[in-house]
Amino acid sequence: MNNKPNHSLSNVHSSVSTENKIGWRKLLAFVGPAYLVSVGYMDPGNWATDIAGGSAFGYRLIWILFVSNLIALLLQSLSARLGIVRGLDLAQASKNTFPRFVNFCLYILAQIAIIACDLAEIIGMAIGLQLLFHLPLIWGVSLTITDTVLMLFLMNRGMRKLEVFIMSMIFIIGLSYLIEMFIVQPDVLEIAKGFIPNNLFKRDLASQEMLYISIGIIGATVMPHNLYLHSSLVQTRKINRSDEGIKSAIRFNLFDTTIALNLAFLVNAAILILAASAFFKNGYFKVAEIQDAYKILAHIFGSFAPAVFAIALIASGQSSTITGTLAGQIIMEGHINLRIEPWLRRLLTRLLAIVPAVFTIIYFGENGLGNLIILSQVVLSLQLGFAVIPLIHFTSDRKRMGKFAISLKVKILAWTSAVLIIGLNAKLVVDQIHVWIKQYPAAAIWIYALVVPVTIAIAGLLLYVFLKPMLFKHKDRPAVVPHGVAESITELTPVLYKNIGVTIDFSKNDRDCIRHAIMQGGPQAKYVLIHVVETAGARYYGTDVMDHETQSDADNLNKYVKSLKQMGYHAAGKIGYGRAANSIAEIVNNENIDFIVMGSHGHKVIKDLIFGTTVNSVRHLVNVPVLIVKPNTK
Repeated sequence: MNNKPNHSLSNVHSSVSTENKIGWRKLLAFVGPAYLVSVGYMDPGNWATDIAGGSAFGYRLIWILFVSNLIALLLQSLSARLGIVRGLDLAQASKNTFPRFVNFCLYILAQIAIIACDLAEIIGMAIGLQLLFHLPLIWGVSLTITDTVLMLFLMNRGMRKLEVFIMSMIFIIGLSYLIEMFIVQPDVLEIAKGFIPNNLFKRDLASQEMLYISIGIIGATVMPHNLYLHSSLVQTRKINRSDEGIKSAIRFNLFDTTIALNLAFLVNAAILILAASAFFKNGYFKVAEIQDAYKILAHIFGSFAPAVFAIALIASGQSSTITGTLAGQIIMEGHINLRIEPWLRRLLTRLLAIVPAVFTIIYFGENGLGNLIILSQVVLSLQLGFAVIPLIHFTSDRKRMGKFAISLKVKILAWTSAVLIIGLNAKLVVDQIHVWIKQYPAAAIWIYALVVPVTIAIAGLLLYVFLKPMLFKHKDRPAVVPHGVAESITELTPVLYKNIGVTIDFSKNDRDCIRHAIMQGGPQAKYVLIHVVETAGARYYGTDVMDHETQSDADNLNKYVKSLKQMGYHAAGKIGYGRAANSIAEIVNNENIDFIVMGSHGHKVIKDLIFGTTVNSVRHLVNVPVLIVKPNTK
């Protein structure tokens, strides 16, 4: 049974100690969460929007990248503050504040954002495979589904080791771009002018396209799921819960966040500047595809440029895949109290992201992927308001945050950032609807009947999320966690089990399982030894099968029963057929068993996917306690 507290990412909660450390050792203890988050700021989606912006508009969108980074730095620091002070991630805090239906809507929108982010990773990996092995993009997109198993294997080797490798790969490509920037010698004066804001609100087509790419840059930089992730990752540090300890943790995490995100900004700025120098200045005003980006590195790596670029592209995509998986777990458990296996959640998200990529290749060709990846980043930006507004409310709440609530200056900056993001998104949506109506007048009635009501509904939800915490202050509902709320314990009476089931697989586990069963029931209980035959014949013919394995298993089971009877215990054997979990559950119900002892296989990663699911499946199929005995490896 799982008795772990219901913290965010409970398996690693407070797993890194920061106490009894001083100086640089104290700083290093806090270093990590922001770098894991910053991986999402250097993923293929960022590369695509930077290349698109630089090639189409030269240096004019550097200010958007700079402002996006400042906004990201502000919001990520608020996210870290929420996790440190309240011990809640953003999804959990939302669950305590908003009604169930609103939380469900917020979950759907956040999940769409994760799928949009995953779409960029899929395309990036497919392009990387094409550059490395000349594989058609549709095959590369299809192969990305296999990274679900690969990701689980790598995570099983240790998250920190994996992230060090991936970040080293991204560091190589980032350093390469920075070196290349000095080689091509871009116009410094023009770069400086790029930090001056341009008018995005004209009605001409150029400004509309600039606004579209600008919002893509914002969405690629300030990723909504990173806000959920950061508020959870900071809780992996075990800190002193005194005021001084919390203040110290906030300070060290701010330092961690500032360094990590500014490094990400330098990499993204270098990519945009190089795209402007390589494409825009040479008259290639059309938005460049991410497939063309490796050409910029040819000055350093020559013919090796595609391979270097491809490896870094795949590495950045895989690292973002891991952070997306963790964010998905946080969002699902926090908003809707649903906890499923990471591999299943990863597989579902990947499948939902693969569908639009394959559809785009089939109907629009491989060249359509460039537009699709930028669209995915725009979707991320459209979802930002639903994460940013609650975050500002939660960190402003003095009753919940105490002396650690954000100051008036920070609050003004945060709300200004939110207004900027939501305002740009609102203009984009309204303008896009007008464009659709003009381009497709025959479909105008469908746009008014379907698109406009959905847009109004989403705007209404955003308005509710904004107003609810202000109109109903401190009306938070009790925290609801996946495993419920603990009840008060006053008196405990012993439970006597009369009919105990023991699963048998004729391995070294059997002895331990039987021993633990006897410890629960003693000589008074009856013991039913259960073994399931899973041969092909057993699956099709059930009890009618009498193959060699079935007969051998029946003989072995009888030996166990006979041995127990000789020791004075009441024992019987039962053989099931076909799928193990269903057969065990059927025997448990037919024999009125009130307690089950099962042995775990002790497998890892791949074998766990194949063999280790029986225990979990049985737990969900029966209504009696299940004791899981781990194999004795000594």
